[in-house]
Amino acid sequence: MTPTTTLAAALPTTHRERLMRVAHEVSFEAGTRLFEEGRRADRFWIIRSGTVALDLRVPGRRAAVVESLGPGELVGWSWHFAPYVWQLGAEALSPVRAWEFDAEAVRAMSARDPAFGRAIATWVGRVVAHRLHAARIRLLDLYAPYGSGGLT
Repeated sequence: MTPTTTLAAALPTTHRERLMRVAHEVSFEAGTRLFEEGRRADRFWIIRSGTVALDLRVPGRRAAVVESLGPGELVGWSWHFAPYVWQLGAEALSPVRAWEFDAEAVRAMSARDPAFGRAIATWVGRVVAHRLHAARIRLLDLYAPYGSGGLT
């Protein structure tokens, strides 16, 4: 997590308050699958407490964990980009409390208010960039001859 990817830091107060008006609280037990790679992405979450693992299917093996997410972090960005299909899977590693958002409602809010939409798009873009960087480091740690060496 970086300061620019958490909801509190990523969105101006007015946009954050507007987004939170369409949130509802949910909880997941440890081991619950939030979504599966390749299925329809119709919602997203912001973690309030607990940990969620993002994973990638590997044929003939267990899913590989790409990143673990904690409080304040966005779970799911595929809802923001057509064709709205999950690029990864997600599983609760511990009991999780989260705010859940209907993707279609947030996309409609974004279409009606370009400033709000731009703020949401910038936030989601930062999250995607952060996750890409984290995946790169993880791949270097797993497959490079000398690991990532902490390179950024």
